[in-house]
Amino acid sequence: MTGVRTVADLMALAAITAPKAHGDDFIVVEILEGEALQRLAGAMVEYGRRTQKADFDRDAGNVLHSEAVVLIGLKDATVVDMNCGACGAESCIVPNTFEADFKGPNCAVRLLDMGIALGSAVKMAGMLNVDNRIMARAGIVARQLGLIDADFVMAVPLSVTGKNIYFDRHRHVQVPVSPVVKAATT
Repeated sequence: MTGVRTVADLMALAAITAPKAHGDDFIVVEILEGEALQRLAGAMVEYGRRTQKADFDRDAGNVLHSEAVVLIGLKDATVVDMNCGACGAESCIVPNTFEADFKGPNCAVRLLDMGIALGSAVKMAGMLNVDNRIMARAGIVARQLGLIDADFVMAVPLSVTGKNIYFDRHRHVQVPVSPVVKAATT
């Protein structure tokens, strides 16, 4: 459906223009369509199997049946330097000193900036009646596949059907994993 790409573009605009602390912008956005969705879904299933983390297969099924996925992330975010303690440290930390599913730690105020960007984006989709759901699992794997250059990522898949596919979801959805995806994720 061609209108979904337009909605994804408008979501990207909403995320980029969302307010940010001190006016500093560390938000990055990418839009996935077509084969990239199949690649992401297959890699999500493989990641869930390899790590034995729950529900990656279920979320992969949603990604596979979406028309697009909007990735919203933080890249090289500096600390706000308020020594607020929200990140768990007594004084502001140097961000991105270790690697796990995401790079971290990140300034809590910058994560709030990202939350506001996500909220602005999904509000735009909702106003235009496009079903969506914020997904951390898809963000983790999209980052690992290099589909977005970011330190912390959330994904927002988009769907236009008679029923919202992101709710009343079923576990253990069968998603084909191609040999190319298997080789790239091992």
